[in-house]
Amino acid sequence: MKKFTALLAATVFTLVTIAAASAAAGTYTCWFPPAWKSKAPKAMAIAKALSKNSGLTIRPRIAKSYPQILTAFSAKQPSIVYVGSFVQAIIHARKLGTPLVQNINGHELYSGVMIYPKGQDPKTILAKYPRQIAYAKGADSGETSAKAATNGKAAIATANHGATCGAILAGKAKAGYVKNWWWDTHKSKYPTLAMSETPGISIIGNPDNVLTVSNSVPKADAQKIKEAAIASKDAFGAPKMVPFDVSQIQFSLNLMKKAKINPLTYSW
Repeated sequence: MKKFTALLAATVFTLVTIAAASAAAGTYTCWFPPAWKSKAPKAMAIAKALSKNSGLTIRPRIAKSYPQILTAFSAKQPSIVYVGSFVQAIIHARKLGTPLVQNINGHELYSGVMIYPKGQDPKTILAKYPRQIAYAKGADSGETSAKAATNGKAAIATANHGATCGAILAGKAKAGYVKNWWWDTHKSKYPTLAMSETPGISIIGNPDNVLTVSNSVPKADAQKIKEAAIASKDAFGAPKMVPFDVSQIQFSLNLMKKAKINPLTYSW
Protein backbone atom coordinates (compact mmCIF):
# COMPACT_ATOMS: atom_id res chain seq x y z
CA MET A 1 0.00 0.00 0.00
CA LYS A 2 2.81 2.40 0.93
CA LYS A 3 4.56 1.68 -2.37
CA PHE A 4 1.33 2.22 -4.28
CA THR A 5 0.67 5.51 -2.44
CA ALA A 6 4.20 6.71 -3.13
CA LEU A 7 3.90 5.75 -6.78
CA LEU A 8 0.55 7.51 -7.06
CA ALA A 9 1.94 10.65 -5.44
CA ALA A 10 4.94 10.65 -7.78
CA THR A 11 2.65 10.20 -10.79
CA VAL A 12 0.39 13.07 -9.71
CA PHE A 13 3.41 15.30 -9.11
CA THR A 14 4.77 14.49 -12.57
CA LEU A 15 1.43 15.19 -14.24
CA VAL A 16 1.05 18.49 -12.38
CA THR A 17 4.58 19.48 -13.35
CA ILE A 18 3.96 18.64 -16.99
CA ALA A 19 0.66 20.52 -16.94
CA ALA A 20 2.30 23.58 -15.40
CA ALA A 21 5.11 23.48 -17.95
CA SER A 22 2.61 23.10 -20.77
CA ALA A 23 0.58 26.05 -19.46
CA ALA A 24 3.71 28.19 -19.31
CA ALA A 25 5.01 27.10 -22.70
CA GLY A 26 4.42 29.68 -25.38
CA THR A 27 3.79 32.46 -22.86
CA TYR A 28 6.12 35.43 -23.06
CA THR A 29 6.55 38.88 -21.55
CA CYS A 30 7.08 41.64 -24.08
CA TRP A 31 9.03 44.44 -22.42
CA PHE A 32 8.80 48.11 -23.34
CA PRO A 33 11.06 50.97 -22.14
CA PRO A 34 10.12 53.04 -19.05
CA ALA A 35 9.17 55.99 -21.27
CA TRP A 36 6.32 53.88 -22.63
CA LYS A 37 4.31 54.43 -19.45
CA SER A 38 2.53 57.15 -21.43
CA LYS A 39 1.94 54.74 -24.32
CA ALA A 40 0.41 51.80 -22.48
CA PRO A 41 -2.49 51.37 -24.98
CA LYS A 42 0.02 51.00 -27.83
CA ALA A 43 2.04 48.44 -25.85
CA MET A 44 -1.15 46.46 -25.27
CA ALA A 45 -2.07 46.68 -28.95
CA ILE A 46 1.34 45.37 -30.00
CA ALA A 47 1.20 42.44 -27.57
CA LYS A 48 -2.35 41.63 -28.68
CA ALA A 49 -1.37 41.65 -32.36
CA LEU A 50 1.71 39.52 -31.74
CA SER A 51 -0.38 37.02 -29.78
CA LYS A 52 -3.04 36.84 -32.48
CA ASN A 53 -0.60 36.48 -35.36
CA SER A 54 1.76 34.03 -33.65
CA GLY A 55 -0.65 31.80 -31.77
CA LEU A 56 1.43 32.41 -28.63
CA THR A 57 0.49 34.23 -25.45
CA ILE A 58 2.38 37.51 -25.26
CA ARG A 59 1.83 39.85 -22.35
CA PRO A 60 2.98 43.49 -22.40
CA ARG A 61 4.99 44.93 -19.54
CA ILE A 62 6.42 48.44 -19.29
CA ALA A 63 9.70 48.32 -17.40
CA LYS A 64 10.29 50.52 -14.38
CA SER A 65 13.95 50.72 -15.44
CA TYR A 66 16.24 49.38 -18.15
CA PRO A 67 18.09 47.12 -15.68
CA GLN A 68 14.77 45.33 -15.11
CA ILE A 69 14.76 44.31 -18.78
CA LEU A 70 18.38 43.16 -18.69
CA THR A 71 17.73 41.21 -15.49
CA ALA A 72 14.91 39.33 -17.19
CA PHE A 73 17.14 38.51 -20.17
CA SER A 74 20.08 37.54 -17.94
CA ALA A 75 17.88 35.35 -15.73
CA LYS A 76 16.91 33.34 -18.79
CA GLN A 77 13.27 34.35 -18.47
CA PRO A 78 11.50 33.83 -21.83
CA SER A 79 11.22 37.47 -22.88
CA ILE A 80 10.81 39.87 -25.77
CA VAL A 81 11.82 43.52 -25.83
CA TYR A 82 11.03 46.42 -28.17
CA VAL A 83 13.73 48.99 -27.63
CA GLY A 84 16.48 51.13 -29.16
CA SER A 85 20.19 50.76 -29.78
CA PHE A 86 21.71 51.29 -26.31
CA VAL A 87 19.95 48.31 -24.71
CA GLN A 88 20.16 46.34 -27.96
CA ALA A 89 23.95 46.83 -27.99
CA ILE A 90 24.22 45.59 -24.40
CA ILE A 91 22.04 42.55 -25.11
CA HIS A 92 24.15 41.78 -28.18
CA ALA A 93 27.50 42.25 -26.41
CA ARG A 94 26.42 40.02 -23.53
CA LYS A 95 24.94 37.44 -25.90
CA LEU A 96 21.57 37.54 -24.14
CA GLY A 97 19.26 37.50 -27.13
CA THR A 98 18.59 37.70 -30.86
CA PRO A 99 17.15 40.74 -32.68
CA LEU A 100 14.32 39.82 -35.05
CA VAL A 101 12.69 42.79 -36.78
CA GLN A 102 12.78 46.57 -36.96
CA ASN A 103 10.17 49.27 -37.44
CA ILE A 104 10.98 51.05 -40.71
CA ASN A 105 9.36 54.48 -40.36
CA GLY A 106 11.98 56.86 -41.73
CA HIS A 107 13.53 57.26 -38.27
CA GLU A 108 14.87 53.72 -37.94
CA LEU A 109 18.40 55.11 -37.54
CA TYR A 110 19.33 58.12 -35.42
CA SER A 111 22.23 60.18 -34.11
CA GLY A 112 23.17 62.34 -31.18
CA VAL A 113 23.49 66.07 -31.85
CA MET A 114 24.98 68.79 -29.68
CA ILE A 115 22.68 71.44 -28.18
CA TYR A 116 24.19 74.66 -26.79
CA PRO A 117 23.32 78.32 -26.10
CA LYS A 118 22.96 80.39 -29.26
CA GLY A 119 25.90 82.68 -29.93
CA GLN A 120 28.48 80.34 -28.46
CA ASP A 121 30.98 78.14 -30.30
CA PRO A 122 30.34 74.37 -29.92
CA LYS A 123 34.00 73.48 -30.58
CA THR A 124 35.18 75.82 -27.85
CA ILE A 125 32.63 74.42 -25.41
CA LEU A 126 33.81 70.85 -26.01
CA ALA A 127 37.46 71.85 -25.71
CA LYS A 128 37.11 73.93 -22.52
CA TYR A 129 34.26 72.21 -20.65
CA PRO A 130 34.18 68.50 -21.55
CA ARG A 131 32.94 67.52 -18.08
CA GLN A 132 30.08 70.02 -18.20
CA ILE A 133 28.22 68.32 -21.03
CA ALA A 134 24.75 66.92 -20.24
CA TYR A 135 23.19 63.77 -21.61
CA ALA A 136 20.27 61.38 -21.09
CA LYS A 137 21.72 58.39 -19.26
CA GLY A 138 21.54 55.05 -21.02
CA ALA A 139 20.95 56.52 -24.49
CA ASP A 140 23.27 56.41 -27.49
CA SER A 141 21.98 59.80 -28.61
CA GLY A 142 22.69 61.15 -25.13
CA GLU A 143 25.28 59.46 -22.95
CA THR A 144 27.21 57.61 -25.65
CA SER A 145 27.38 60.60 -28.00
CA ALA A 146 28.34 63.04 -25.23
CA LYS A 147 31.08 60.81 -23.89
CA ALA A 148 32.34 59.92 -27.37
CA ALA A 149 32.66 63.65 -28.11
CA THR A 150 34.57 64.31 -24.87
CA ASN A 151 36.79 61.23 -24.62
CA GLY A 152 34.58 59.83 -21.88
CA LYS A 153 34.65 62.99 -19.75
CA ALA A 154 31.04 64.24 -20.02
CA ALA A 155 29.58 63.96 -16.52
CA ILE A 156 26.12 65.55 -16.24
CA ALA A 157 23.58 62.73 -16.46
CA THR A 158 19.88 63.53 -16.87
CA ALA A 159 16.66 61.53 -17.03
CA ASN A 160 15.79 62.43 -20.63
CA HIS A 161 16.45 64.85 -23.50
CA GLY A 162 14.09 67.47 -22.10
CA ALA A 163 16.03 67.43 -18.82
CA THR A 164 19.26 67.80 -20.80
CA CYS A 165 17.97 71.00 -22.40
CA GLY A 166 16.73 72.14 -19.00
CA ALA A 167 20.19 71.68 -17.51
CA ILE A 168 21.67 73.91 -20.22
CA LEU A 169 19.03 76.61 -19.74
CA ALA A 170 19.56 76.53 -15.95
CA GLY A 171 23.31 76.98 -16.39
CA LYS A 172 24.05 73.57 -14.86
CA ALA A 173 25.59 72.38 -18.14
CA LYS A 174 27.47 74.18 -20.89
CA ALA A 175 25.89 72.00 -23.60
CA GLY A 176 24.30 68.60 -24.12
CA TYR A 177 23.55 65.83 -26.58
CA VAL A 178 20.06 64.73 -27.67
CA LYS A 179 18.52 62.56 -30.38
CA ASN A 180 18.42 64.30 -33.77
CA TRP A 181 14.79 63.39 -34.42
CA TRP A 182 13.80 64.52 -30.93
CA TRP A 183 15.39 67.90 -31.55
CA ASP A 184 13.59 68.30 -34.88
CA THR A 185 10.29 67.83 -33.05
CA HIS A 186 11.01 69.91 -29.93
CA LYS A 187 13.40 72.68 -31.01
CA SER A 188 10.63 75.29 -31.15
CA LYS A 189 10.35 74.94 -27.35
CA TYR A 190 13.97 76.06 -26.94
CA PRO A 191 14.43 79.27 -28.97
CA THR A 192 17.63 80.23 -27.11
CA LEU A 193 19.39 76.95 -27.94
CA ALA A 194 21.14 75.95 -31.15
CA MET A 195 22.11 72.58 -32.63
CA SER A 196 25.43 71.41 -34.02
CA GLU A 197 26.44 68.10 -35.57
CA THR A 198 29.74 66.88 -34.12
CA PRO A 199 32.06 65.37 -36.78
CA GLY A 200 32.55 61.64 -36.30
CA ILE A 201 29.80 61.50 -33.66
CA SER A 202 26.57 62.87 -35.12
CA ILE A 203 26.22 60.15 -37.72
CA ILE A 204 22.75 58.73 -38.29
CA GLY A 205 23.63 55.10 -37.62
CA ASN A 206 22.13 53.96 -34.30
CA PRO A 207 19.26 51.49 -34.93
CA ASP A 208 15.98 52.23 -33.16
CA ASN A 209 12.76 50.32 -32.47
CA VAL A 210 14.06 46.75 -32.73
CA LEU A 211 12.18 43.68 -31.48
CA THR A 212 14.46 41.13 -29.80
CA VAL A 213 13.90 37.79 -28.05
CA SER A 214 15.92 36.35 -25.18
CA ASN A 215 17.95 33.19 -25.61
CA SER A 216 15.38 31.19 -23.63
CA VAL A 217 12.75 31.65 -26.35
CA PRO A 218 12.76 28.47 -28.50
CA LYS A 219 13.83 29.04 -32.11
CA ALA A 220 10.48 27.85 -33.41
CA ASP A 221 8.63 30.40 -31.28
CA ALA A 222 11.13 33.12 -32.18
CA GLN A 223 10.32 32.50 -35.83
CA LYS A 224 6.59 32.73 -35.07
CA ILE A 225 7.16 36.03 -33.25
CA LYS A 226 9.24 37.36 -36.14
CA GLU A 227 6.56 36.51 -38.70
CA ALA A 228 3.85 37.88 -36.41
CA ALA A 229 5.70 41.19 -35.99
CA ILE A 230 6.04 41.58 -39.76
CA ALA A 231 2.30 40.97 -40.06
CA SER A 232 1.52 43.40 -37.22
CA LYS A 233 2.92 46.61 -38.70
CA ASP A 234 -0.26 48.55 -37.99
CA ALA A 235 -0.05 47.80 -34.27
CA PHE A 236 3.56 49.04 -34.27
CA GLY A 237 2.51 52.15 -36.20
CA ALA A 238 5.00 51.19 -38.89
CA PRO A 239 4.81 51.54 -42.67
CA LYS A 240 6.58 48.19 -42.58
CA MET A 241 8.41 45.82 -40.23
CA VAL A 242 11.45 44.10 -41.73
CA PRO A 243 13.97 41.47 -40.60
CA PHE A 244 16.74 43.23 -38.68
CA ASP A 245 20.33 43.19 -39.92
CA VAL A 246 22.26 42.49 -36.71
CA SER A 247 25.42 44.05 -38.18
CA GLN A 248 23.81 47.47 -37.69
CA ILE A 249 24.38 47.14 -33.93
CA GLN A 250 28.13 47.40 -34.55
CA PHE A 251 27.81 51.15 -35.18
CA SER A 252 26.49 51.69 -31.65
CA LEU A 253 29.12 49.37 -30.17
CA ASN A 254 31.87 51.31 -31.94
CA LEU A 255 30.45 54.57 -30.60
CA MET A 256 30.38 53.09 -27.09
CA LYS A 257 34.04 52.16 -27.44
CA LYS A 258 34.88 55.72 -28.40
CA ALA A 259 32.86 56.89 -25.38
CA LYS A 260 34.76 54.52 -23.05
CA ILE A 261 31.52 52.69 -22.22
CA ASN A 262 31.87 48.95 -21.71
CA PRO A 263 28.56 47.23 -22.61
CA LEU A 264 29.63 44.14 -20.65
CA THR A 265 29.90 46.00 -17.36
CA TYR A 266 27.71 49.09 -17.82
CA SER A 267 25.29 49.79 -15.00
CA TRP A 268 22.62 52.41 -14.54
